Amino acid sequence: MTAFLQIQRLRKTYDDVVAIDNVSLDVRKGEFMTFLGPSGSGKSTTLYIVAGFQEPTEGRVLLDGKPLLSVAPNKRNIGMVFQRYTLFPHLTVGQNVAFPLRVRRRPEAEIAKKVEQMLALVHLSEFRDRMPAQLSGGQQQRVAIARALAYDPPVLLMDEPLSALDKKLREEIQLELRRIHQETGVTILYVTHDQEEALRLSDRIAVFNKGCIEQCGTGEELYANPSSRFVANFIGNSNFLPVRITARDAAEASAVFPSGHQVVAAGDAALPVGGDGTLMVRPEQIRIRATEAEKNAAGLPVKVRDITYLGDAMHYSVMTPWEQEMSVRMPAGDHRDSGIVIGTQAWVHWDSRDVRLFSQA
Repeated sequence: MTAFLQIQRLRKTYDDVVAIDNVSLDVRKGEFMTFLGPSGSGKSTTLYIVAGFQEPTEGRVLLDGKPLLSVAPNKRNIGMVFQRYTLFPHLTVGQNVAFPLRVRRRPEAEIAKKVEQMLALVHLSEFRDRMPAQLSGGQQQRVAIARALAYDPPVLLMDEPLSALDKKLREEIQLELRRIHQETGVTILYVTHDQEEALRLSDRIAVFNKGCIEQCGTGEELYANPSSRFVANFIGNSNFLPVRITARDAAEASAVFPSGHQVVAAGDAALPVGGDGTLMVRPEQIRIRATEAEKNAAGLPVKVRDITYLGDAMHYSVMTPWEQEMSVRMPAGDHRDSGIVIGTQAWVHWDSRDVRLFSQA
């Protein structure tokens, strides 16, 4: 499918500080694209350049094939929702939603119809005549979303819109955002530092790090096949174990742990034989048992330091032979009759297809 929004080689500097460097991304029409990364990684700067709030040092942005950066911000017709709700406190809910339509001098009959549609979309029709101060935080954010969508923008930009809400309310609004996106088909660029939020909402996720996009893909692609240690660490939880490469071919490498135990994994083709690397294995992809793993299975002897019941899962904190702590997460039902108790020796093992090798850095 042809890209609807094209971000091409964007670079933004402030004197000697590089905020973003060579950021390029194609976004499909109707796609929910999330910019995910830590504070200062460049995700909001990229969003603000698309919005017109900042000018890039280099690069360009195309919307439906037309250059966007030469268009004044108020002429780009792009919707924006911020962390702060930015509702007009002296206007009612209905008047807030109507505001961008009145600015565009739409007919009153059209405005009234659109306000009703937008309030119905965010399930706030009965709140039309209330003032923003009479609404909860979640309701105010839904009004802000309705206002941003009222004039049918081709792209909706959202900068950490839920970070001020508590966890339960945030999850409720996430479900509302998914529904609204499905019903409207609007193209969304969404900024967050919350990996769970990104996984729940997005069609694709662009992971930002130090001003660059480290990797872009679906949540499943990023989780199962991270291209770097940074992505593996930022998407989901991981154990990172030191190894030395002993042999390799085009598809995978053999390595040895500090304890001498062998392991095989796919990974960075640039890792040289004899060089140091890092093995990534997810806590939920590890199995733990009281006796040694089956013959030829990848695994390690460990000492069980702690066991925590989490309802649907059991979390095990274990210590490797070289005194490194590891996390293991298994279904709670698998713990029954396992014979595993705190302070005893056990074995952890995994499928070699579930682990990845990265450079040590």
